[in-house]
Amino acid sequence: MSVIVEDVSKIYGNQQALNNISFSVDSGSVLGILGPNGAGKSTLLKIITGYLLPTSGMVKINDLKVDPDNLSIKRLIGYLPENNPLYPDLYVREYLRLMAGIYKIPKRNLRIEETIEMTGLCNEATKKIGVLSKGYRQRVGLAQALLHDPALLILDEPTSGLDPGQLVEIRQLIRNISSNKTVLLSTHIMQEVEAICDRVLILNQGRVVAIETPDNIKKITPSKTRRIEIEFKEVVPITFFDSLSGILKKEQTSDYKFSLHTTEVDLRPEIFKLAVKSNLTLLTLHEQESSMEKSFLELVK
Repeated sequence: MSVIVEDVSKIYGNQQALNNISFSVDSGSVLGILGPNGAGKSTLLKIITGYLLPTSGMVKINDLKVDPDNLSIKRLIGYLPENNPLYPDLYVREYLRLMAGIYKIPKRNLRIEETIEMTGLCNEATKKIGVLSKGYRQRVGLAQALLHDPALLILDEPTSGLDPGQLVEIRQLIRNISSNKTVLLSTHIMQEVEAICDRVLILNQGRVVAIETPDNIKKITPSKTRRIEIEFKEVVPITFFDSLSGILKKEQTSDYKFSLHTTEVDLRPEIFKLAVKSNLTLLTLHEQESSMEKSFLELVK
C-alpha cells in the first residue's frame, strides 16, 4: 500500500497550514510525522484520509486519487484521531459490532473476535468503554481502526496521555500491526519515533524540513561540541584536566565522575593517555551520542 503526497497545500482564510508538501511512503513501512504544535500534522492526516480537501495538490493511495466521495479509497484506510471518539456507555464488543455494521463487514462476529484478540482486549470485551483505563480505551480505538482490515493505518497521537507501561504496550502493538500494513504515525514523542518508525517526516510552519531515517535525522545537524562522560576508580580533582586543550566546560558530578564539553576534536585518546601516565584506572570513557530531540529542535527553530 503506497501513499504519494504531491504538492499539497492547505489554506484556512489568511493562514497557510500546509505549503507544497510532497513525500511518499512505501508499503509495509512506518512513517513518523513530527512537528511543533501548529506545524500542520493533523491537517495533513485529515487530507490523506479524505476528511479535508487540499487547497491544491493531491494524494494518491495505490495510484488512486483520494476523493472524499470515493468509498473504495476509504475502505483502504483505518484512522485513529487524536481525540479518540468513543461511546462510553457501550460495551467494547457492542461498540465494535456497531462499527462492523457501519463498515458492512462480512462475517462480522468472526472479525470482531479476531480484532479483540489482536489488540489485547479479550479480558475487557465485556466491560463498558467508560470504565476502561486510558490505555485500554486507546486499544479500543485501534481495534475500531483495524476492524475492516485496512491496508493503510493512520494514527494521530496514539499514545498521548498514557503512562510508561501503557506506552510500551501500545508501541509494541503498533509495531506488530505494521508488519503487514503501511502506518502513518503523528507524534511529538521522540522515543516513540526511534522505537517504531522506519522514517521520519518533520514539519515546521506547514513545510517539510526533513524526511529521513531516525539515525540519519540525528546526523543532519551534528553538534558543534562533544560531551564526554568519564569515571575513574580513584578520587580525582577536577584540575586533572587542566593540561588538555579544547575543553569548553568541565562538570564534576562526584569524586570519581566528570562530564566534559569539548570542541569538535575527539579528546578521548588524550584523556586515556593522561590517565595511564597518572596511573589512574578508567571505568568509563564514552562520548554521549547526538539525540533526536537536539536535531529536531535545531531543524524547527
